[in-house]
Amino acid sequence: MPFSPGVMEHMKILLHLCCANCAIYPVKVLREQNHDLAGFFFNPNIHPYLEFKRRLDAVRDYAACTELEVCYRDEYSLETFLAQVAHNPGTRCGYCYHSRLELTAQIAVEQGYDAFSTSLLFSRYQNHAMVRDLGEALANRYGITFHYADFRLGWKEGNDTSRTMGLYRQQYCGCIYSEKERYYPRSSN
Repeated sequence: MPFSPGVMEHMKILLHLCCANCAIYPVKVLREQNHDLAGFFFNPNIHPYLEFKRRLDAVRDYAACTELEVCYRDEYSLETFLAQVAHNPGTRCGYCYHSRLELTAQIAVEQGYDAFSTSLLFSRYQNHAMVRDLGEALANRYGITFHYADFRLGWKEGNDTSRTMGLYRQQYCGCIYSEKERYYPRSSN
């Protein structure tokens, strides 16, 4: 089953969760479409460890509140991420997306899911086209469907719900480089 845009029939979907906030709207939509859904938390890029822990705890809180079954890969493997991107930080997003989506696809196949997707498709700050292209390529490679949807359509709703639920709301994408971009003062030159 390769990538299939707009697939609407009932499927068993494994949804990669980058964080609780980005999961809210995709989970809502996929459940409304009557898909069987489980989450998968795997984010080895997040820095520092306390940020990683806050996001992991927020996903656990969200999953408990919404009765979402979630599989957790919660080891903190910052060194692996840095070893892959330190030589060229400008390519970090491609590695980051690929590593998370590939493991999601592999687990989805191993556990008998019909499809996989990602909450990265919710964020306005991610390279949406790259995420989609990688998802499609991995779907073809692993013989599973990549369920694509532009979840950015629910940006306001997802963020409003996150605030109402009192979930931890991160201020940057997650990696050490995005933290620097968010907080380091930029030169006016």
